[in-house]
Amino acid sequence: MPIAGINGQHIYYTDTGGDGPAIIFSHGFLLDSDMFAAQIAGLKARYRCIGWDQRGFGRTGDATESFTYWDSARDVLALMDHLGIQQAALAGLSQGGFLSMRAALLAPERVQALVLLSTRSGLDTQETVDGFLNLKREWQANGSANVRDFLADVLLGEGADREPWFQKWNRVGRDALSFPIDALTQRDDLTPRLHEIKCPTLVIHGDADKAIDVEHGMSLASHFDGVARIIAGAGHAPPLSHPDQVLALLSKFVQAAHG
Repeated sequence: MPIAGINGQHIYYTDTGGDGPAIIFSHGFLLDSDMFAAQIAGLKARYRCIGWDQRGFGRTGDATESFTYWDSARDVLALMDHLGIQQAALAGLSQGGFLSMRAALLAPERVQALVLLSTRSGLDTQETVDGFLNLKREWQANGSANVRDFLADVLLGEGADREPWFQKWNRVGRDALSFPIDALTQRDDLTPRLHEIKCPTLVIHGDADKAIDVEHGMSLASHFDGVARIIAGAGHAPPLSHPDQVLALLSKFVQAAHG
């Protein structure tokens, strides 16, 4: 199992494809790099596709200390160093988008393009924050048993196969969500700094997203010359529910970004 020892973490990753331009895929909350399997399979003939499991998730394992999405941004940049990648396109969904935008702010010379899926630059409402804090308490008490259907509805949406994620969530420890939820609820607002991001940027959002409303995606796109693609009927995880549409959008955009 490929593991990169970076920033005091043991980060799991996959490195698929040849010597073409690099694309690094960053997953959403309570998911892992498997969520981009269809897109990686479709792009690996032309691009070097990197998937990775962020702190607290997947095969990287539980976070053992508090962290922020700036730390996660430094993780993806350090992973690029580990793999000898000077520049890459970053594709991130939800929290993967949070960290990808921060990486573009930390090291703009290394981010050739951004694909921001089901994400936003601003902060959650207090109601949403309270919901995550309740989730933390429920998970500590009972794990995923009482919340898995609700989470699948919000985080996956219609059309995504839920069973593989149910099995993954069943293996997540009772305290495993503590630090990741803190990172989520305590993140800073990037909106005032979006003008600093100059690389080509594509926003992809589903119009049935229950986690981050499509209006937030449209607002985000307005800061990047309005480059947005809305997927009808897609929830929060279009790479899982509408894999072919996401692949087509990614392929066309990345090809154009690389000239």
